[in-house]
Amino acid sequence: MVWVIGSKGMLGSEIIKQLEINQISFIGTDIEVDITNPEELSTFATQNSNINWIINCAAYTNVDMAESEMELAEKINATGAENIAKVAKEISAKMIHISTDYVFDGKGKTPYTEIMKTNPTGIYGKTKEKGEKLVLQELPEAYIFRTAWLYGPRGKNFVYTMVNLMNSKEEISVVKDQIGSPTCTLDLARYIIAVILGGQEIPGNPHPNVYPGIYHCSGEGESSWYDFACEIYKIGREKRIITKECTIKPCSTEDFGSKAPRPAYSVLSKSKLKKALQIKIPHWKESLRAFMASPMFKDN
Repeated sequence: MVWVIGSKGMLGSEIIKQLEINQISFIGTDIEVDITNPEELSTFATQNSNINWIINCAAYTNVDMAESEMELAEKINATGAENIAKVAKEISAKMIHISTDYVFDGKGKTPYTEIMKTNPTGIYGKTKEKGEKLVLQELPEAYIFRTAWLYGPRGKNFVYTMVNLMNSKEEISVVKDQIGSPTCTLDLARYIIAVILGGQEIPGNPHPNVYPGIYHCSGEGESSWYDFACEIYKIGREKRIITKECTIKPCSTEDFGSKAPRPAYSVLSKSKLKKALQIKIPHWKESLRAFMASPMFKDN
């Protein structure tokens, strides 16, 4: 059985869907089981004794608010992750922990690999980095999935925000000096399930190179937020999701006035994951088009 923590979130809800599709038994929890309370986690785990995988999708993700809520961000992203790793160890379960591109400072010019040195600049990134270290310290055989620029059918995200703005304003400004890779939860969830299926110690393991450790997973290719917005507008107009004309203007991070620092370049290299799962990761534009054309897309 797979225990999905943070099951009502954008990624967690998609993982639940993929588990159902693959007919894998699961149980999901959200705020009803407090990850910052070790006793609650342990009690739940012992009451569901057939858990053999734990996927931690729970996180404090408000990048700007984290600057003024450092203790809360650390409590969830670091201590909470450590608590989950301890429970996984206690019940002999395998663990997948979701992390972020924000563990890097963004000063690089080429895609970041899993072995490159981390150096987060903001509180959010620092707490996520600490969470990674605490998880691996407690459970060295854990899997860490770093991802970036997530969007999907559930919850608030950049795609829905842009569609709403483009349908309500004649002009918007979008940051052009931050470069990364948009990632659809539908893709990421499928890769996570592939690790679970391939990581089982069974004869004929379809993915023999899926070993514990850190993996990078995001859409293929790279984009600025401005380029991302322009592609959303292009597809939205084609699909008549966006029903009016809107001018998209590029601006700088400084112009935008964010409270927290953001990595200027946070493209992740997916070579390790592609080799392990023997897959081709779709270009971010391909995934975005498929998402916006699917019945799952909703203008919210």
